[in-house]
Amino acid sequence: MAMLRNMVTSLINHERIVTTAPKAKELRRIADQVITHAKTNSLQSFRQAGAIIRERPALTKLFEILGPRYQDRDGGYTRVMKLSKRRAGDDAEMAVIEYVDRPGEIRAARPPKSRIMSAMDDALADVGIKSINK
Repeated sequence: MAMLRNMVTSLINHERIVTTAPKAKELRRIADQVITHAKTNSLQSFRQAGAIIRERPALTKLFEILGPRYQDRDGGYTRVMKLSKRRAGDDAEMAVIEYVDRPGEIRAARPPKSRIMSAMDDALADVGIKSINK
């Protein structure tokens, strides 16, 4: 667990890290969990995230930058992409784990469903069609 705590702290600081594929898959679960805590933004969630995050500046970034960034997203805050080149020493499968919807991301994420629906409603209203979703 200590290794994953260090990795999630590094992920929050850098917003993208390279690691082995099995570690990235396990890290995704914890990284998504701390973002959910940051979205809640209560004292209890601050303490729960603080039990995982190692550094105070990373905890501050989590609650002030990352939490508000993903406020309208229901889940899927991270992306794991396998790299084609394996690690030289032990031939381990490598992967990149990164937060989605951030500047400089490798591949653009799909927008949240709520954002898609509001854009569709706006487009329909522009041509004079009433939305059935409201």
